Amino acid sequence: MKICEKYSHLNGLEFLLVHKPELWKEIKAVIASVDAEKCKTKVSKEKTMMGKILYSPIDINNSFKKPLHKKGWEESRVSYWVTKNEKLIREPLINSQ
Repeated sequence: MKICEKYSHLNGLEFLLVHKPELWKEIKAVIASVDAEKCKTKVSKEKTMMGKILYSPIDINNSFKKPLHKKGWEESRVSYWVTKNEKLIREPLINSQ
């Protein structure tokens, strides 16, 4: 797979380039190692593309997980709420993991 476009959310790419260039090299190496054609496994059910073979988002994600995990990367998620209740916002997360 190759990088065709970039979107730098909150200047994340610039941060990596300046402060963590070794991580950016790891990311690029993992992207280059993924064979996108092996991820064309989804059969379209849309009326205008019925039966067409498409890229499977699940297979693409799985193709990235293995090489990233080998390099020590792990998934991290944070739960949060959007609310006007200031008291709820200030409460610590209990059993968040």
